[in-house]
Amino acid sequence: MDLIPAPFHAHISHGPPGGAAHWISAADGPRLRVGHWPLDGARGTVLIFPGRTEFIEKYGQVAAAFAQRGLASVAIDWRGQGLSDRLLDNPLVGHVEHFTDYQKDVAALMRALRHLNLPRPSHLLAHSMGGAIGLRAVMEGLSVRAAVFSGPMWGIRMAPHLRPAAWLLGHVMPGIGQGHRLPPGTKIDHHVLTDGFDDNLLTRDPEQFEIMRQQLIECPEMALGGPSYVWLRESLAETRHLAGRPSPGLPCLTLLGSNERIVDVPAIHRRMEAWPGGQLEIVDPGEHEVLMEGPAVTEPLFDRILTHFDKSTGR
Repeated sequence: MDLIPAPFHAHISHGPPGGAAHWISAADGPRLRVGHWPLDGARGTVLIFPGRTEFIEKYGQVAAAFAQRGLASVAIDWRGQGLSDRLLDNPLVGHVEHFTDYQKDVAALMRALRHLNLPRPSHLLAHSMGGAIGLRAVMEGLSVRAAVFSGPMWGIRMAPHLRPAAWLLGHVMPGIGQGHRLPPGTKIDHHVLTDGFDDNLLTRDPEQFEIMRQQLIECPEMALGGPSYVWLRESLAETRHLAGRPSPGLPCLTLLGSNERIVDVPAIHRRMEAWPGGQLEIVDPGEHEVLMEGPAVTEPLFDRILTHFDKSTGR
């Protein structure tokens, strides 16, 4: 595999030194961007699976927290977001043809991992949509010692009376050639740029919220708006499929904000109740981005994650 240098915006990432990015290709063609933060003497690598609308640089602070604890990190821009190939003529619409296409991105990342010479063992940190991608990946044998999920999208939060309409529109609109359009209630602009801090669903920390805003202001090419009808259809189908499969025998810690309002909270509880040896930790106070709160919240969480990873390796 050829690792071709790709843009990496270190000035907005707030990450550890040495961060870099490369272009790789998925087996079906899309060009993807993978970023990594190596660390001399690291005793393992964290695979970061970002959420929908996110990008590598957003996880620079997370990589810095892991570097302080002796771990290297690697992250990916999923197809259709970040600097990876966008899939529609309107690059601001979040889209994927099939949710399982993201597994092709995972496979490309794992191929790149071998060429980046990052240390083993590997562990998984998967957030939001990345949590759905990561759940299927570990069910299908992803080579990691332990997994941490943060606000995982194991279901999409919506009012019960709207769910039948979402299923219907997710199938009807693509059938009449409108699958690329935004569903009602979504918008083309990234919510961090349009919503004020007081109305945001991501963090209770104003400094962290401002970092998110400035990242998109300085690098608007990273921005992504609402999802397409096809993405909605595929995500509903994927989360339903995953809910019917047993949890793998992998050490698992899931972090859930006490005020989570984006993903389906009951679906997370059901999954963790059925995960052998799995642990669910409610972060209070916490919104969707529990690892992007203030230090008083995040520092104990990163220590907790490190203990979880160490336990899986017998440390």
